[in-house]
Amino acid sequence: MASSPEDNASLSVQKVTHSESSQAKKSQHAEEAIFYMNCRAAYLTVLKSSLENIKSKEQLSLVLQQAGRNPSQKTVNRYWTSQTTTLNFDDFCTILKKEKPATKTELLKAFGKIDTDNTGYILHDELYKILTTFCELYMTTSEQCCKTARDKLEVDSRLRQQQFGSQAETSSEGITSPVSKPSPRISRKTDHKQAPTKGDNKTPSRPSSAQSCKESTSATISVGAGSSRNTIEPDTMKEWPCAQSKGCFYLEDNGEIISHKYKLHLPQRSTVCITIKPLNIRQVEGKPCHWLSVDTVLYILKENETQENLQLVSFTDQQNKETFGWRGELGSGIYWLLPFTTGCRLKKAKAQITREAKLVYRGEDGELALTKEFRATLLDIFETIDLDGNGLLSLEEYNFFELRTSGEKCDEEAWAVCKENFDMKKNELTRQGFMDLNLMEANDREGDPTDLWVTLLSLGYNKALEMTEACPFVIDIYAEKCKPRIKAMYLEAGSWQLNRAVCKSVVNKGEAKVVDGCENVTVYTYKVGRRITSVIENKSENKVIIHVNNEQSKNCLSNRGLTVFAVEVAPKSTMMLNVHQLTLVIFLST
Repeated sequence: MASSPEDNASLSVQKVTHSESSQAKKSQHAEEAIFYMNCRAAYLTVLKSSLENIKSKEQLSLVLQQAGRNPSQKTVNRYWTSQTTTLNFDDFCTILKKEKPATKTELLKAFGKIDTDNTGYILHDELYKILTTFCELYMTTSEQCCKTARDKLEVDSRLRQQQFGSQAETSSEGITSPVSKPSPRISRKTDHKQAPTKGDNKTPSRPSSAQSCKESTSATISVGAGSSRNTIEPDTMKEWPCAQSKGCFYLEDNGEIISHKYKLHLPQRSTVCITIKPLNIRQVEGKPCHWLSVDTVLYILKENETQENLQLVSFTDQQNKETFGWRGELGSGIYWLLPFTTGCRLKKAKAQITREAKLVYRGEDGELALTKEFRATLLDIFETIDLDGNGLLSLEEYNFFELRTSGEKCDEEAWAVCKENFDMKKNELTRQGFMDLNLMEANDREGDPTDLWVTLLSLGYNKALEMTEACPFVIDIYAEKCKPRIKAMYLEAGSWQLNRAVCKSVVNKGEAKVVDGCENVTVYTYKVGRRITSVIENKSENKVIIHVNNEQSKNCLSNRGLTVFAVEVAPKSTMMLNVHQLTLVIFLST
């Protein structure tokens, strides 16, 4: 859950009340509730609790089947890669949103090419009988699996209380090093819109208190916007050796945000200043610069000798206008820089675009050319993907672009072909070369701009060529005694490592308040600029059920897609809540 709050806000622990909402809103909530109940029902047919993780590819396949899917081995491999060790309930829900149940029509089409005798012919009556029988059997079995799972959930009062997923964070000092996971984008040549266990503890059927909590508990924590401190860019620092890299937050179709992740090498111990801010690219007069309002923060983590864990050092907690920074002393070694945004200013646009920009046209000679508006947009894109800012695209930089827009990389051989056909300097693509490459793509489709739109939509642009679902940013590292080096390593979603770093930073620097009547439950609240971050820490031996009501909140995001939901905080763990206004009921399971 995330927000970038306005003025004052409050965090209250009290009885949950439901305000009136519109019929459409109720319908959406009902659909979401049914979806998560079906997810949990399927999950609990295979695993003991929603807090237990999927531990094997076979388990993943089985639980997908219980949810009415029929995953192929290729589908399973897409979500269980060589780097995967476990998947939690939230991962499972995300997969189900992407993998829709097969329909009878799709199954008939899939089996339309069956030819067991390899004769090239199949009798119509025989084929129809086979396909129809199989489809009916599949659909019936799939529906029965879902119904059985729901019935099991309904009759068991203990399972029925676990109606929604858990974002529990297990407490740990170490944070595993990020691994490369390509953006789950489909090929550029296709349509753009493609890419946790049953507990033994008895939970009451309505919110109540355990022995360590009073039956009627009420505690209010007032939170307001933090103050800005202009201490991150002294004039003397401008003389220090500096390294810079650009990057971007991209909003996925499912609301997830992915971004570049970086490695920083510091040759020797030095005083260092690190800043992150939105990249101020070309601005069109009269049009708002949406990305400039997106909140940004950078987490600094130290890589140890074994490279298996990352230790949180600090984060950019000082602000000067849209720039966030940190200044302190770092020892020599390797550090990871993980960008983060709450997502409250970077979410799916609701307004419909009535005007579609023109990308290409034919001149008097009949040759295709790029429109002036599209060329200006391509220059903005070039500035964003030119990570080192040298005015050229290296193969590594170009591959971040390719992974985002087509899901594939360009190898050395293909790059050599580009070198023969497009303008390059020092084996790097120039701005003109980048323009010509996109023009070639239009020519390959004889002027059809479909593939060009796939690229633009993948990069956060709408049909009016406005950047509404992306936020480019720039990172600067100043070191007093040595030359720092920064390199973009991955383009991926925020991981549990990042979430844990956020939780740890709030616990370390936030204001702590013990919940009245629940001495083992602590709320940490940290304020910086316009962002308020809260973390719930459960120090008890039992899980904590948290009922969240955001109906009165402003500018607040929920990963459940709901304003009212429930999560579980596992024993001895923490959970992040970035909030504006939040009403909670917290009770311990008996």
